[in-house]
Amino acid sequence: MLSFTIRRLTYSILVIFGVVTVVFFIMNLLPDPARMMQGQRADLATQTAIRHELGLDLPAWQRYVRFLGNVAQGDLGRSFTSNRPVLQSIWDRFGATATLAISAMLIASVLGVGIGVLSAIRSYSLFDNAAMLFALIGISIPAFVMGLLAMLVFGSWLDWLPVSGYMWEGGELHLEYLVLPMLVLALRPVSIIARVTRSSMLEVMSSDYVRTAKAKGAPWKSIVYRHALRNALNPVVTTVSAWLAGLLVGTYFIEYIFNWPGIGLQAVDAITRSDFPIIQGTVIFSAVIFVVVNFIVDVVYARLDPRVKLS
Repeated sequence: MLSFTIRRLTYSILVIFGVVTVVFFIMNLLPDPARMMQGQRADLATQTAIRHELGLDLPAWQRYVRFLGNVAQGDLGRSFTSNRPVLQSIWDRFGATATLAISAMLIASVLGVGIGVLSAIRSYSLFDNAAMLFALIGISIPAFVMGLLAMLVFGSWLDWLPVSGYMWEGGELHLEYLVLPMLVLALRPVSIIARVTRSSMLEVMSSDYVRTAKAKGAPWKSIVYRHALRNALNPVVTTVSAWLAGLLVGTYFIEYIFNWPGIGLQAVDAITRSDFPIIQGTVIFSAVIFVVVNFIVDVVYARLDPRVKLS
């Protein structure tokens, strides 16, 4: 187990190193940051001073080494627009994104696994066909389209829920602001988790040990939940972890549509303002979150299923 963990940790570090390297060279292909920071009133002397302060007058390999050292210390530079440390700006917004992502994935996991299990044990029934049609629709409709429809129906026509804002206003908690973006964000993962659960359950239900349990007269609930579901959850755990990692690094369209102050909305604003340090920092932060979540899932997966370590 220790050697497996060390090997996975080494792979994770190499992936982060590769992402940081690619980001550095891509950002060096963009327009001169010194001129971007000054805007239309740029003059040569000030540009030269800014370039020297940012280290842009150094050779590429020296800038690369300095960049790696800064990233290793958590220094992702300063925002062009606010002059705040990039990592601090991202971290301040991460709480809002994490709240939305975790709440959406909790809803998606419970509903997705439940729908998938019921569809598997009632395969090809009316419920199964209706559930898989719902899942197909949920996968097919883009999140921003569903967000706009939800705002129109529940916010404008029915006037049940607010369509924009954050749940913490004036130091008070307003959960109604969370409902619409959470449900819209959960729709696609619910659909995918339901399909994965159903497929995995059908495969497990046809296995020899489940047939043996049936032949021995084991209770139906015990067969479904103890024998089948427990062994069918491995691909479901992988799916849930991948979606959680993706949502934790910013739900760009949903945050933008519902004006949710997370790192996704901040990244969109940074793109419109050409705030390259924020864009660069968001990409690196996203990669680290992905790698860390996948590393944790790999270790837990190997702990639960010894066959993973052998493979």
